[in-house]
Amino acid sequence: MSPDDARALAAKAHALGLDYLDAPISGSAVKAAAGQLTVMASGTVDAFATARPVLDAIAGTVYELGGEAGIGAAFKMVNQLLAGVHIAAACEAVTFAARLGLDLPTVYKVITASAGNSWMFENRVPHILDGDYAPRSAVEIFTKDLGIVSDMGRKEKFPMPVAATALQMFLMTAAAGMGKDDDASVATTIAKLTGVELPGEG
Repeated sequence: MSPDDARALAAKAHALGLDYLDAPISGSAVKAAAGQLTVMASGTVDAFATARPVLDAIAGTVYELGGEAGIGAAFKMVNQLLAGVHIAAACEAVTFAARLGLDLPTVYKVITASAGNSWMFENRVPHILDGDYAPRSAVEIFTKDLGIVSDMGRKEKFPMPVAATALQMFLMTAAAGMGKDDDASVATTIAKLTGVELPGEG
């Protein structure tokens, strides 16, 4: 959610005499199952104290980022900007490699050992290699999250050309009927536009 939404919810909670912890999370389903999520949290000392047993159960790392709601949400926005851009870039790169006739498993091996690697490349490209777009993280998550980033950029009069391009790539994929598919499905959108064949297609 946006920082403004987090602040509004905190105000409603406080009006009811409740604590509110603005605590977005990051991490895969595997990390969630292992209790190793990253939590980006902001809130009062009392809110942290109340939530501590839950945080200890779900998180490998808890960043305490400030005393006010909205800070955690802002950190999460920055994370999602990067995550969405990195997924879109990974999909573009792998589809481009396919157009060049490169062996995609070898591309994965080389790039993950090189400076062009990212966590998202390493995590999402295996879905493309397997032709498996069952949702671990759906396209629609990034139409939402990069939409929030875009709205905040407009509000702050801050240009975001790279994030805006990534958002359009996710929107195209959702418009093609793949909104609930894995976010690596952006690669299939690029492949269809360019006549490239990816694993599991054809």
